[in-house]
Amino acid sequence: MLKRLAQLELAICFALLAGITGLVFTAAIMRFFGHPLIWSVDMAQLLFIWLCFFGSNKAMREKSHLGMEVLVSRLGYQRRFWLEFACSLVILAFLAVLAVEGWKLTMLNSERTFGDSTLSYSWVTVAVPVGCVLLGATLIYNMVRAFQGRQQELLIYNRTQAEIDASAPTLEL
Repeated sequence: MLKRLAQLELAICFALLAGITGLVFTAAIMRFFGHPLIWSVDMAQLLFIWLCFFGSNKAMREKSHLGMEVLVSRLGYQRRFWLEFACSLVILAFLAVLAVEGWKLTMLNSERTFGDSTLSYSWVTVAVPVGCVLLGATLIYNMVRAFQGRQQELLIYNRTQAEIDASAPTLEL
């Protein structure tokens, strides 16, 4: 089931990126011919915000976010595991605050319109709480997997070679 969700997430990312590219290209062509699409930039920005959160969740699930490992790579497995666990708790607290405040912001912006479109600005701001909940759930999943896989020395943020091989992108639906 998790593989299907990952494939769905990848398909959504592809669709959002294609939508952004199509909107920007169409807007440029229409502007060249003297008929600008005023709303296209706003829609591209809206899609980009959602793409950022879906993409960051995909990176979190695949443990492919950038990281600085100069100091932690010198630690033994146990110390590194517990350091990553503590950092994960701090990140979860931060994501919870962002989700709550993002929801408040979404409610405040429900009457505001987004740029030149007739869409509510809450479609932009709701990406923050939705993205934070997705990231938090994925981080908790990674923490549980790492905690259960301590015999195999699994970590929360770093992939084993088997995990790298298993996370090769596919679009099999």
